[in-house]
Amino acid sequence: MIPNDKNRVCPVEHAGQLDANIRKLFQNPQRILVPYINEGMTVLDLGCGPGFFSMEIAKMVGNAGKVIAVDLQEGMLEILKNKIKNTSIQNAIELHKCQKDRIGLSDKVDFILLFYMLHEIPDKSTLFQELKRLLKPNAKILVVEPKFHVKKNDFNNSILTIKRNGFDIIEEPKIFFSRSIVLRESKEKSL
Repeated sequence: MIPNDKNRVCPVEHAGQLDANIRKLFQNPQRILVPYINEGMTVLDLGCGPGFFSMEIAKMVGNAGKVIAVDLQEGMLEILKNKIKNTSIQNAIELHKCQKDRIGLSDKVDFILLFYMLHEIPDKSTLFQELKRLLKPNAKILVVEPKFHVKKNDFNNSILTIKRNGFDIIEEPKIFFSRSIVLRESKEKSL
C-alpha cells in the first residue's frame, strides 16, 4: 500500500517544525487535552512524531499512567527517545513503531490522540476497526486535522468513514486553524 501525495507522511527531516516552541502558543497540548486526560490514564498518541504531545501527556497522566507513543518512522521515535532520556517522564512513555497498515498493539487505552495524521492514512476503515479493539469502555478519540492541508470535503468524507466504522461524534472542539472532533464508540451496531 503506497501512499499517494495526499497521504504522504511528514518526513523525519521536518521534525523540528513539529516540535517548535512557538507552536505551543497556537496548539498548547495542556490546553487542548486537559478536558480529556486525567492522572492514571493510558493514552495512545498515534503518529506521535518527535513527541510534541506525548511529553505533555506523560506529565498529565503522572506516574500511575502511561503514554504509548506510536509512529511509523523509527527516526521520529529516536528523537523522542533522546528527548526523554534521563527525565522524570522517561518511564511513563512507551515507544512503539507501527507498520504502514496496522498499529500492532494489544494494550487497552482510555484515550487516543490523532493529531494532524489521519490524512496520512490511506485505509481509514482498517485504522478505526483496529482503534476500536484498543478502547476501554467509554474511551474517547480526539481527531485533529490541519485546515490548510485537509479540505472540508475531505474531512467530511473521513467523518463518514468514522461513523460507518462504529463511532459517534460527541464534540467538535475549537482548535486553532484545525478541524477537530471527539469520538466515542457508538452504542448502536455499526453498518
